Amino acid sequence: MDNPLLILLVGIIIVVGGIIWLKLHPFLALLLAAFVVAMLTPGLVVEQYALSKGSSSQAALQLSKKSIGERVALEFGNTCAKIGILIAMAAIIGKCMLESGAAERIVRSILKLTGMEKAPVAFLVSSFFLGIPVFFDAVVLLMIPLAKTMTMRLGKNYLLFVLAITGGAAMANSLVPPAPGPLFLAGEMQLSIGVMMIGGVLLGLITITAGYLYAVWANKKWPVPLRDSLDARLEDIKSASLQESTKLPSLWFSLLPVLIPLVFICAHTIVTSLPYPESSASSASRTWLINGIRFWGDKNTALVVGGLVALILLAIQKKGSKEGVGNFVQGALMSGGGIILIIGAGGAFGGMLQQTGISMRIAEMTRDYQMALIPLAFFITAVVRTAQGSATVALITASGILSGMTQSGGLEYHPLYIGLAIGCGSKLIPWMNDAGFWIICKVSNFTEKETLKTFSPMLIIMGFTGLIVLLLAAKFMPLI
Repeated sequence: MDNPLLILLVGIIIVVGGIIWLKLHPFLALLLAAFVVAMLTPGLVVEQYALSKGSSSQAALQLSKKSIGERVALEFGNTCAKIGILIAMAAIIGKCMLESGAAERIVRSILKLTGMEKAPVAFLVSSFFLGIPVFFDAVVLLMIPLAKTMTMRLGKNYLLFVLAITGGAAMANSLVPPAPGPLFLAGEMQLSIGVMMIGGVLLGLITITAGYLYAVWANKKWPVPLRDSLDARLEDIKSASLQESTKLPSLWFSLLPVLIPLVFICAHTIVTSLPYPESSASSASRTWLINGIRFWGDKNTALVVGGLVALILLAIQKKGSKEGVGNFVQGALMSGGGIILIIGAGGAFGGMLQQTGISMRIAEMTRDYQMALIPLAFFITAVVRTAQGSATVALITASGILSGMTQSGGLEYHPLYIGLAIGCGSKLIPWMNDAGFWIICKVSNFTEKETLKTFSPMLIIMGFTGLIVLLLAAKFMPLI
């Protein structure tokens, strides 16, 4: 079978049918779908896919000759390499912050600053601006424990807090450089990074407002309870919420496990995004500083440091306790291991879909399609994202298709609007072939149905809100 659209349909049926109707564990359903998709994809198609990604002829041929099991395992391993350490260390940080009372201290400070009613807005805005320099999954993993503690404190609004965190981080990750997708898009379409940042922030604030209004409605219509889990037992969260303030760690110490990774990653992002002169009197010291930031700012290294600080915090707070620190984090690692397996299988499924050439087929189908460029950019990106799961791949694909059109001149508005339309289109539609979907689903302890019913529609609403705003802005504020 060489039609990627039919292969995609088969994959969708296996995943959705397996999880929702046959009640298979998500790991098994995703892995089964990955194997079936790989079996249906001819070797020649796999070779063409590898060549399109810049592989040499020999490397592309070798990939096409690998067995189905090897190709699935390779994509599974690549996904685990990207998120394995992140999730394990984030699980440790979250558990330590809950057990030590650090999360409770942060929540009490937020409530003191914003009040009960404005706490969800504080989460929304914080996650948006954190999502600009920090990877989406890192923001979600670090902030969900705070959402659990806040919910236990207030006794309600767990879904609202989770949607506020995920919605803010998701829009920033697709609209504002130096996030990887928007950064590539700006370069491909020859847009000023500064202009892209300003436009992305302004549009992002509008779209997350629409997403927040939906989240408030969804929270009232389908409230999701805070559930027990290995890494965040309800009795532990409740006991922390009842502690006297004098027994909790200080605010600055409570924030360190989160702030250290965020500061390191932000510094790394700045260093790798901005050029710096090679020749100067202080070039040696500058090079030493740059290399240091690059080492400590690597997301895996930064999360490991944050995890070590969280363990120190827990050890100090539990000094004299009969239980060792290892016993406290064992449940977190068990929970994190299950999440890694599911996300790895989701990455394998998405990788096998990409090897079918689905992105190239969509590009061919839309190349000569005469339509207004802004909605065209939006819908091309949305179809690619829905088909293969990766928002970044969708951004890259759509920008490659449309960059020639925007650079040829003759536009009646600034090409920034095309770039932002691609960013908004990359939000549609998150489902089981997206690793981010599984991070949210499993870290928050939502069911698959709850995630599809709440998180996915929120991103659709934010994406279409962005499209409408862009069409109006291009009409009345063309910026040329």
